[in-house]
Amino acid sequence: MKVTVANLKRGQRGIIKDFSADMLPLKLLEMGCLPGNVVELVQTAPFKDPMYLNINGSHLAIRKETALLIEIELIS
Repeated sequence: MKVTVANLKRGQRGIIKDFSADMLPLKLLEMGCLPGNVVELVQTAPFKDPMYLNINGSHLAIRKETALLIEIELIS
């Protein structure tokens, strides 16, 4: 089963493995949303949209549809 950022629960972390580069906004790439970087779910709005993330110290909010494009490996 493919695990994405959208599967994270509050406080969970994962390492970015892959993403759909042609579908991911350039701004996310510029802010460190790259393979090998750690992503943590800080908070979600109602209905999990948007999601507030910490990616290597950069804090950003993304929509759930974008989070589904970012594949991760969970960190225990």
